[in-house]
Amino acid sequence: MYSIEIKAESGLTPELTTQLIQLSQQIPELDRPLTSEVLNQRLQGKQCLILVAYVEGELAGFKLGYEQENAIFYSWLGGVASDFRRLGLAQSLLEYQETWARRQGYNHIQVKTMNRFPAMLNLLISNQYLITELKADPKSLVDHKLHLRKSI
Repeated sequence: MYSIEIKAESGLTPELTTQLIQLSQQIPELDRPLTSEVLNQRLQGKQCLILVAYVEGELAGFKLGYEQENAIFYSWLGGVASDFRRLGLAQSLLEYQETWARRQGYNHIQVKTMNRFPAMLNLLISNQYLITELKADPKSLVDHKLHLRKSI
């Protein structure tokens, strides 16, 4: 059994920004690796939750989210590095985020994904997230964007 630790932060530091950027480069689904500019644009000045998962002390995954509206938390971006998949990290990060958001007084979590990410879609649906909107891409079925929401 592996030692798994999830650390929660409420704001970016230079060290955390570097870790998130490096980790994003190990996640094949993220076709555009994170930059400090993108992280700051999305998270700066908002109530946010930055979760980082470690396996045996090694950086393994992350989940980022922020307040979208008064009672709605937006689960923006996350992933698990290829070497650390099938350990339940995505589920653990999702559960941590839901528990935190509920304790902060949020009533709903919203998230977006695409058909090209069936593992994420399966994870969300198996955790009672409901599809609220479909934004079709006329060129490709795999690029259809799905909006999901869960009451917490």
